[in-house]
Amino acid sequence: MADPIVTDPSKPDTPAKEEGGLWEMVKVIFQALLIALVVRTFLFQPFNIPTGSLIPTLLIGDYLFVSKYAYGYSKHSFPFSIAPFEGRVLGSRPKRGDIVVFKLPRDNSTDYIKRLIGLPGDKVQMVEGRLRINGQIVPREPAAQPVISKNRYGRPEPMPTYVETLPGDAPGAPPTRHLIIESEGDTGFADNTRVFEVPPGHYFFMGDNRDNSTDSRIPASESGVGFVPEDNLVGRGEMIFFSIEEDAAAWQVWNWPWTVRWSRIFQRVK
Repeated sequence: MADPIVTDPSKPDTPAKEEGGLWEMVKVIFQALLIALVVRTFLFQPFNIPTGSLIPTLLIGDYLFVSKYAYGYSKHSFPFSIAPFEGRVLGSRPKRGDIVVFKLPRDNSTDYIKRLIGLPGDKVQMVEGRLRINGQIVPREPAAQPVISKNRYGRPEPMPTYVETLPGDAPGAPPTRHLIIESEGDTGFADNTRVFEVPPGHYFFMGDNRDNSTDSRIPASESGVGFVPEDNLVGRGEMIFFSIEEDAAAWQVWNWPWTVRWSRIFQRVK
């Protein structure tokens, strides 16, 4: 037989304290926002791709995570570029070939994403569509299959596609390989340039869609990018976590079975 429940009549019953309420909800929301802010500032920040300057590596409609810790932290690592220090903290030098998000030097607020081509002290030039670094032609070879992309009239067509091999950062360092397209052949608007000597503490960026990229080949004074200061680096592209067709709306979830590029989700950015 179970033991009887004994109560003390001298102590009246009291109702259980009600948990929750408006204040509890406010605390939960505040904690969630604080965690999201810390993750966004110090670990990973999501970005979406609105232009085709990095086709075929990144497509319009790709969403990717960018690691904020990859190169250390500057004031541009924080929301609205507000930080109580100058320079970089826990800085790490980026590698040639990285896909990098940075703040546009001419306004220090617009986010750009390009491939790192030139390191401090490098001499970079385009001659008849061929990239030269420190006087050496960067090897390229035709890709096994051309990339289909839109031409200047908006019609999809096969593009001249190459596998480009960037040299390592130092003697003996491994090279990096990636695809590029030359939609205008080797006679595009920036396929012949002067020699750009990258200043100390700066970097030189280009898009993989060579004839449709506003990048370091165009000086900031001409509404381009120019050399990018080290402090303007935001982070390194790591992984595509979502991708949707260029003309589709991400919020129209009922169309996802047909508009989401399922094969691109969880792809590493390289």
